[in-house]
Amino acid sequence: MREVFHQSLEDVQTRLVEISELVTVAIEKATRAFATSDVALAEDVIDNDQVIDDKAIELDELAIEILARQQPVARDLRIVVAALRVSASLERMGDIAEHIAQLTRMRFPERAVPKGLKNTFTKMGEIDTEVARTLADLLRTEDLSLVSRLHELDDQLDALHLAVFEKVLSDNWQGEASATVDATLASRYHERFGDHALSVAKKVSYLATGTWAADTEGVDLEV
Repeated sequence: MREVFHQSLEDVQTRLVEISELVTVAIEKATRAFATSDVALAEDVIDNDQVIDDKAIELDELAIEILARQQPVARDLRIVVAALRVSASLERMGDIAEHIAQLTRMRFPERAVPKGLKNTFTKMGEIDTEVARTLADLLRTEDLSLVSRLHELDDQLDALHLAVFEKVLSDNWQGEASATVDATLASRYHERFGDHALSVAKKVSYLATGTWAADTEGVDLEV
């Protein structure tokens, strides 16, 4: 029974990595579609978001079954509970990729990226893709040195997010109302993607150390 239990815990980790890899693909495609107005690529992201949702549900069901059947304690209990919370964050990151893709589809055949902000959003897309890849590596290896890299990337996203707001609020901004809405929404989605990744990193750190990182306590992750 103990061997079966540990196999179930390994299955939980494997499934988390699988979902994180799907999220990586989704955000890479979504940001590329946003930058190039590739509506077919955007549609692919939107259609495949259900796959991420389904796998998150399946993982949650497995975790609940482990709690009910095995009644884990100590670190094993932390693993299962953390997996439920990580699953929710990964599912939300997939939703954010879908939201970016929906902006692309909504504005097609026009470009969703407002004039004057193309380079900024290209950079944000590159950073979010690196965030997703780094997070997948963290879940796969539990190498806590990757947590510092995620913090660095999130700081870069925050700075770019601020730059977008400064741009659209400046006196020389000439974008129409729709461009202003698109810019603020897209920037918010990119910034929130990084925040969710940090939330996951916090939980992985907790599993490894048994203590919570104080600098990410109380972060509001609603989008």
